[in-house]
Amino acid sequence: MGAGKSTVGRRLADKLGRDFYDSDHEIEKAAGLSISDIFAKHGEADFRRGEKQVIRRLLDMPPHVLATGGGAYLDPDTRAILRERAITVWLNADIETLWRRVQKRDTRPLLQRADAKEHLAHLVMERQPFYSQADLVVHSKDGPHTHTVNAILKALQTWKPK
Repeated sequence: MGAGKSTVGRRLADKLGRDFYDSDHEIEKAAGLSISDIFAKHGEADFRRGEKQVIRRLLDMPPHVLATGGGAYLDPDTRAILRERAITVWLNADIETLWRRVQKRDTRPLLQRADAKEHLAHLVMERQPFYSQADLVVHSKDGPHTHTVNAILKALQTWKPK
């Protein structure tokens, strides 16, 4: 949430000559509702079930760059299929950077609360053990997203499957 997955993913796909997909966008297309509306009308559990289905469908497609929602990697089944069928990248950013970025949009259902910054910090701490299982860890800092894209490209050059 706020690490730059969609923006960096789009630019990475362009550099690699691959298609780009954003699982949140694909979920919205499939449901005919925004992520916020899905959360409001159906709850997070239903959203996560749909997210898992969409990610499985996307992973059946030819190689591409996929940006998943921040909570997708928490689900053991989703994480397993991503680890099996993709090279996973954690865009690691500090809380202050994430907070600055997420404040630019008010479309994040998990942050629609009075203590949003504290909750963001809690989510990051809660998710870190899962995110750290990614194949590659790249720091997403303030500044041009090109730096993050180049860091991913460099990491991919030396990556070896486990």
